[in-house]
Parts: sequence; C-alpha cells; structure tokens
Amino acid sequence: MYMPILSTLIYVLSPDRKKVLLICRMKREDDLHFGKYNGLGGKLEAGEDLETGMQRELFEEAGIRATASFLKGTINWPGFGKNGEDWFGFVFLVSEYTGTLLSENDEGKLGWHDLDSLMNLPLWEGDYLFLPRVFDGTDRVFHEHMPYHNGKLIR
Repeated sequence: MYMPILSTLIYVLSPDRKKVLLICRMKREDDLHFGKYNGLGGKLEAGEDLETGMQRELFEEAGIRATASFLKGTINWPGFGKNGEDWFGFVFLVSEYTGTLLSENDEGKLGWHDLDSLMNLPLWEGDYLFLPRVFDGTDRVFHEHMPYHNGKLIR
C-alpha cells in the first residue's frame, strides 16, 4: 500500500523577484539534507489543509506569513526518506509576505540567492530538474515523479 508522507516545499521570492530564500541545512550532521540548500517546508500535520500547513511551516522556519502564494506543482518522491519512506510534496511559490524574516532556525541558515545562480548550489539531484518550472514565470502547474534509492535519484 502506498501511504506517502505529505509535505510542503516553499520557495519565497525577494520583493524584486530576482532572488529566492533558501535554507542551508548545516545544523545536524545526521540530517538527511545536511550540506544542501533547500526551500522551506515540511510534513503536513494530521487534519491540516495545504494552506494551513504551508503557512505554519513558513512561520516556524522563517518567521513570515505568505500574503501571495501559488501552488506550482506536486512531486512524488518514492523512497526519498532517510529509511526509504515515500514522500509526496506540494510545491509553493510565495511572491509576497509579511513578518520579520529569521536569519536562521534549528536546521540551518536562511539566505537570499540569485535565481540566475541557483543551479550552482549543492541541491538534491531532482531539484535541478524541477526548479526551472517553479521559477518559469507562468501559472502552469507541474507534476513530477522522482524515485530515489539510498539518497540517489534513480530516474
């Protein structure tokens, strides 16, 4: 039976739309994402709708709340988890927010990164494939299937 962990993955644009807020995961060496740059987000809680989960994760991880957001796509990540768990992510693009942005959280440091140099950062293999669709400037919604095995994208 397929019962993935449901999650949000959130990319926040700078006010000039030229940069994206990412976290550099560097706080715990046992972190599956250690050393990688990633969007914000995490697991949906029981009974939580997508918007509520996205807003909660954004506030917990960055201290801000989205005032303009768009669901850019979904990604099915079979085998992605630390112990081979399946994940299913809802990818959001936030273009406006309120609040005071944190500089770091318990997972790593937050920072703005130029969209033009995003592909030069250490990311997950699959991120290089779907991130251009997140920032393509359209309202098209994408759906991806990216199976992993032992931390590697297998197709």
